[in-house]
Amino acid sequence: MSHESAKDGQRRIETMTTQIVIPNVGESITSGVIAAWAVKDGEYVERDQTVLELETDKVTMEVPAPASGVVKHGASEGDEVDVGSTVGEIDESAAKPASSAPASAPAESSPSSAPSAPAPKAAPAPAPVAAPAASGGVAVASAPASNADAKATPLARKLADDQGLDLKQISGTGAAGRIREQDVLAYIQTHQDGAGSSATVAPSGPSTSRTVTQERMSPMRQAIASRLVEAQQTAAMLTTFNEVDMGAVMDMRKLHKESFANKHGVNLGFMSFFVKACTQALHKFPLINSYITTGENGKPAIQKHSYNDVAIAVSGPKGLVVPVIRSAELLSFADIESTIKDMALRARDGKITLDEMQGGTFTITNGGIFGSLMSTPILNPPQSAILGMHTIKNRPSEDPTNPGTIALRPMMYLALSYDHRIVDGAEAVQFLVSIKDSIENPARLMLDL
Repeated sequence: MSHESAKDGQRRIETMTTQIVIPNVGESITSGVIAAWAVKDGEYVERDQTVLELETDKVTMEVPAPASGVVKHGASEGDEVDVGSTVGEIDESAAKPASSAPASAPAESSPSSAPSAPAPKAAPAPAPVAAPAASGGVAVASAPASNADAKATPLARKLADDQGLDLKQISGTGAAGRIREQDVLAYIQTHQDGAGSSATVAPSGPSTSRTVTQERMSPMRQAIASRLVEAQQTAAMLTTFNEVDMGAVMDMRKLHKESFANKHGVNLGFMSFFVKACTQALHKFPLINSYITTGENGKPAIQKHSYNDVAIAVSGPKGLVVPVIRSAELLSFADIESTIKDMALRARDGKITLDEMQGGTFTITNGGIFGSLMSTPILNPPQSAILGMHTIKNRPSEDPTNPGTIALRPMMYLALSYDHRIVDGAEAVQFLVSIKDSIENPARLMLDL
């Protein structure tokens, strides 16, 4: 072989290695944390298959393999890595492993490859003994051995092992059906009676354990903490309260929910009523739909919006995310319900994108789904206000159909937190009263009153 041919061959060999690079996620994101490698070091991966999960301060995203080949890790789980940095490589020259031979194929003669006779049936293992739980009366048995072969990310497998879950019972939402950490968390949340079929219950009573543990705060949780502190330190935040009789809305839902679901393919919930009530109130009081920003001269200015991009706080496995319903004032009840349902499902699966969480002009949060009776929500900067909904309770109140008499009515407390630098108290109170009037008389929403 000539010298030039050898060099060409060397160049071809060198080009068979492809680097795994952290992609650009968004303008404001410069780094992230490797939450989990979806492919083990030395394992073969197909092009576009998820190779790792990256946690940022706003989203958790899957990074696909740029090529097919054998993966070599260049960074570990838990490492903070910059956007554009190389965290591993893929050897494209490595051959794809052959599929397993069929059961009828002749066995190798080597004693180490297969036994010459069926292995004796193992004696049944003793039932696991429940150890004292660290924080209550539930202890978890060891995870099934089959978890080691399950198609899951390392983080999901570790969580399942810790909780004693059989991964075969969990549906995966990752690439090619791979089970992700969010899938395991969602499974745990929907199985409140225990972690899984392998869970055992320890005797009730106070725990004798005094274990102290420490875990890394995720970038998203760090960002949430930072923004909440920023909101309290920079805004002149006040909260005004009111209560709303939910009877009229509940009656309307009961009357039309079946036909609504049949026509639109989605249930009629309370949130669409509140979104519509808020968009009408925001047009009456535009400063609540505005930001405080910096003007061209470097001095504070007010940025107003002719549209209502309403952010809805949604609880996800990684923390609170706030996806935005764009131009909510233009949407029908069915459009709003469909959008909220889609956002809630994708938030649970960790599939909300960064773009979907940016640019909201007003936020609604519903602590009532967790049983909250009253709270003071914190602003979502740079927004000027946030509406807090709460649980519905029957309380003595004036009967709207028979004024002057008291009856048990389904009542909800509403809270509006606002930035007093831009919104006056009278305006905030009137805004909340406008929402109350619309909810107590839903016909106002239809007539745009």
